[in-house]
Amino acid sequence: MKRLRTLLGIGLGLVIVAGAGWYISQTGTAPAPRQAAGRFGAGAPTPVGIAAATKGEVPVVIRALGTVAPLHTVNVKTQITGQLLKVDFKEGQMVKQGDLLALVDPRPYDVALQQAVGQQQRDEALLKNAQTDLERYRKLVAQESIARQQLDTQQSLVRQYEAALVIDQAMVDAAKLNVAYTKIVAPLTGRIGLRTVDPGNFVSMSDATSICIIIQIQPISVLFTIPEDMLPSVRERLKAGAKLEVRVLDRAQKNELAIGKLDTHDNLIDMTTGTVKLRAVFDNKDDTLFPNQFVNVRLLVDTVKDATVVPVAAIQRGQPGTFVYLVKADDTVEIRVVELGATDGDRVQIVKGLQPGDQVVIDGTDRLRDGAKIRRPGGPPRAASGPPIANAPESQQGAGPQQQQRRRQANGGGGAGGAAAAQPNQ
Repeated sequence: MKRLRTLLGIGLGLVIVAGAGWYISQTGTAPAPRQAAGRFGAGAPTPVGIAAATKGEVPVVIRALGTVAPLHTVNVKTQITGQLLKVDFKEGQMVKQGDLLALVDPRPYDVALQQAVGQQQRDEALLKNAQTDLERYRKLVAQESIARQQLDTQQSLVRQYEAALVIDQAMVDAAKLNVAYTKIVAPLTGRIGLRTVDPGNFVSMSDATSICIIIQIQPISVLFTIPEDMLPSVRERLKAGAKLEVRVLDRAQKNELAIGKLDTHDNLIDMTTGTVKLRAVFDNKDDTLFPNQFVNVRLLVDTVKDATVVPVAAIQRGQPGTFVYLVKADDTVEIRVVELGATDGDRVQIVKGLQPGDQVVIDGTDRLRDGAKIRRPGGPPRAASGPPIANAPESQQGAGPQQQQRRRQANGGGGAGGAAAAQPNQ
């Protein structure tokens, strides 16, 4: 019995050893599957978008937010006191300078004018009589018929009447002016607003409410601010006599509303915001700009000619500073530090670092490093090194026709050709 247990133990041990040896021999002869390179895996070229640096003109444009403002705004009020008889304007209409807007009751002022004229005529008669007496007294003094003192008194009386006539003339002019003020006329050409006083009301100069408001809209201005560090370049151009073009766009920056010229800038910088206010003037003949309208301003300061230009998307910023990925002839990239100049929308001037014709990466930069391999747009996918992978899973392989043929051959498809292709892996 003891001998039987010993034989069974030895037999079991031999079976275990034989099984282990067979397993080891099988795993040792089986080829280890190669890891396929993924789409963006280590060693695979990275697909990128490429653009070439070109030579062209770059406008130096300052972008700002602005508000449309009339050049003149007038609160129309009465200059006399009286009852408002009628209003001769329609709300919102365009009026010309001198047009009749409203009428104040003129009757009290007509009466005052007649009184002033009557006083003037009376004093004229008194002066004429005093002058006649003065001539008579001079003859009598020459004949030594009256005292010299009586002549001097008459001369003083004449001068008094002459001064009274000056006062009378001023009173007549004032009365005429009041009569003219009964007709309220437009002080400038512009658009009239809503009426704030109705006919029949009593109006006076001390009223807080005006009869209406007139604003000048042709021409019209746009007020906007720029950072103080941009002011020197603008002032330089203005001192040189340049007429700086200003374009305004709507709130959505889709439609261009008007083109005008920069008029002037403020005489001080806002210390709170570090900005300075500028004013541009527009003809506004088509009435496109409306007072207090919000607009986007584009001020053309200068134009850089023969500049090296690349898309803004090519510009990267990081530890080296401002740089681009320069595409080399061997389809690798190099980090090239550049110095930027003027920017115009999606284009930027390269002052230093690139030449016209140099190619830079504009898409896919987040997957690049210095010396990385790239795949140009439209180029076939290529592995960095090594033969194509036949036994890799389909999800990890490219979709080219040659690779699909290799997969079919590796899986035993395609007859004798498939067997021959699979032979190296057996």
